[in-house]
Amino acid sequence: MNQSTTRVSELIICLVLFEVGSTTLFLLGGEAKQDAWLAMLIGALLGLFLLLLHLAIHQQNPSLDLFLLFRRYMGKYLGTFINLLFVGYFTYETSRNLRDLGELTVMTLLNQTPMWIIILITIMVICNNIRYGPEIFFLICVVLFPFILFTYMIIGILIPATGLIHYDFMFPILENGLKPVLQTAIPDIVSFPFGQTVLFLVFYPLATKGRNLSRAVIISYIVVALFLTLFNQLNILVLGPKIAANSTLPLLGTVQLIQLAEVFERMDALFIMILFLGLGIKMTAFFNGAVIGLERITGVRSKKWILPLGAIIFGLSFLSPNFTQHIEIGRGVAVKYWWPIFQFVLPLLLFVVMLVRKPKQK
Repeated sequence: MNQSTTRVSELIICLVLFEVGSTTLFLLGGEAKQDAWLAMLIGALLGLFLLLLHLAIHQQNPSLDLFLLFRRYMGKYLGTFINLLFVGYFTYETSRNLRDLGELTVMTLLNQTPMWIIILITIMVICNNIRYGPEIFFLICVVLFPFILFTYMIIGILIPATGLIHYDFMFPILENGLKPVLQTAIPDIVSFPFGQTVLFLVFYPLATKGRNLSRAVIISYIVVALFLTLFNQLNILVLGPKIAANSTLPLLGTVQLIQLAEVFERMDALFIMILFLGLGIKMTAFFNGAVIGLERITGVRSKKWILPLGAIIFGLSFLSPNFTQHIEIGRGVAVKYWWPIFQFVLPLLLFVVMLVRKPKQK
């Protein structure tokens, strides 16, 4: 990869769209009921500490990406093993987003089309995008950003304007104390979506040098965290905590209620469009991370890995026989037990080793 060819602004826009991605598809912190906003803010705050850890790792050696850092500081064998684990993590995350997109399409648009056809077409489009490298992907994010931002702004304005919000759904605050809020935030909301920024350790070295990358990343993260908290809470303020928690696609249900002067109706079609784009961006980012990792491990060019990895991702997307089990594995197992290892444990281990070995290298 050609370094220092990506502007900081391009990387930041990609990070913003990646964080939003598929997050609005689900209700986060539903177990905390009306206190979901508190769970989101706590999760975001802990996610910020993870982000600071990732940025501290990058600042120790800005020219090396995640895979080269592990290889350099953990040694050839242990470093390669950890790198393979990260490739597996990025690959599985890609397959989960692919399944989400397939399920969303069947539920909302093409209910007579077999899911495997939808998923096959999607993975072919993503593979074609990956061929051009991460720099082109960042430029695509820049092009899509105004449309996605404008759509969310319209939805954010129309929901209050149509009188759908019931502020009494927010009360009583902390009805059952702080414990349910903390249990919901840790590790679930920290892992998804905030801890997923670990992927960008692969992309930070691509950014143009001499710019304050860390400051821009932190500011954009805080803005996105507040945005996601607001939209997540909109579900509860419109549908109520019980209906929102039991809804498969809560924000879609909220958007479908918008009716204003017989002009602004059927906003759900627009919302589904930006959900597709968000899922596509998230998939492409993780897929890019996985092929770059395989190039670092094997020395074989990343383009050679696109089709084999695409076939694996296609197969992995069908691991769960139905959407309910797919969500159960993701929300009940992956975010609680697997992802914290990649988002916190291994980066912390790397950072400690870097601090110990740096004086010796000097």
